[in-house]
Amino acid sequence: MKRYSGVVSRGIRMPLIKEGTDIVPVIADTLAAAAQAEPFSFKEHAVVGVTESLVARGQGNFVTLADISASVAELFPQGDVVIFSPILSRNRFLPMLKGIVGGIKGKVNIVLTLPSDEVGNPLCADPYGYEEGVFGEDSVHFNFVHPITKSNYSKLYKELDPEKISISYVWGIDNFIKASAAKGGQALVCTVHNRQVYSAKLSQAGFKTHTLADICAKPMHPGAGFNAEFGLLGSNYSNEDRVKLFPRDCQAFVDRLQQQIAAKTGVKPEVMIYGDGAYKDPATGIWELADPLVCPAATDGLSGMPHETKLKLLIDSGKDVEKEVQANAGGQALGTTPRRLTDLLGSLCDLTSGSGDKGTPVIYITGYFDNYYTK
Repeated sequence: MKRYSGVVSRGIRMPLIKEGTDIVPVIADTLAAAAQAEPFSFKEHAVVGVTESLVARGQGNFVTLADISASVAELFPQGDVVIFSPILSRNRFLPMLKGIVGGIKGKVNIVLTLPSDEVGNPLCADPYGYEEGVFGEDSVHFNFVHPITKSNYSKLYKELDPEKISISYVWGIDNFIKASAAKGGQALVCTVHNRQVYSAKLSQAGFKTHTLADICAKPMHPGAGFNAEFGLLGSNYSNEDRVKLFPRDCQAFVDRLQQQIAAKTGVKPEVMIYGDGAYKDPATGIWELADPLVCPAATDGLSGMPHETKLKLLIDSGKDVEKEVQANAGGQALGTTPRRLTDLLGSLCDLTSGSGDKGTPVIYITGYFDNYYTK
């Protein structure tokens, strides 16, 4: 029978997972049951993606705002602190900010970067109106309303503690350092992907510097959540008193899940954990990637980049297309964006599962490693 389908990405409806659940057998059992009920078949070279949120919930990897405050108090035991370049988010940053501010003994200056935060949320009406220097709450930026969420993040952040918190704005970290280097001080770098660069610049300028990865990098008390590699990076709102951290021990999880799926179905898929997809919304200019990376762990078969030929170029070349495809020895074809398999597949998983009420935190992908002539 002629094959008509290529890549198929299928969201798997899971039971509602509670904190502390061993989700590995639940995922394996649900996949097996889904294959019988739908039906679909388990195939070689398939991929199973599991959202980081499900893994973290199963691990019980949560911290309270009090845990965050205690960790911050250890990092900055006294004095004023600059909170540099946080993202604008009610569920990503606002909850952790409450805990951070609670652990700082002195004043807090939240420095927001113009024209947008690191993931593209705008902070001014004119993204090309570059200005020198640092601006305060008397500037027009303090009253800027986000065009999508309709939130004024400057006011939202300041209202946590109006007496303790001030808001500043800067066009680039170098402008901030020019204005502040002589003062030194303490800084908490809150960027996700540029944290090492900004931390190094601030440290060289005389600041005692930490990043979000340093907060809750160890358990603050027996049984508390933590993430030794990422700290608060990748954390998200859970309830008014706590946040859920990015999962830990991820490689052990994917390896174990791969073995259990193989034992249940007779087929060993590749397995990965995925967070935010790595893509940019063309209408708003906002990047989705607020997690520290797309994929914290994957089984061995998902390492590297795609090896494929550019089919449309072969057709136009007049060459024997099937022969050229089958002879392909790997490498990135002309016109193929060089991205890692885990970033591509993680983005596909994230788009498939969505972030709302679909109830599909596990994704089953087939056909991704096939070519046009794979039967």
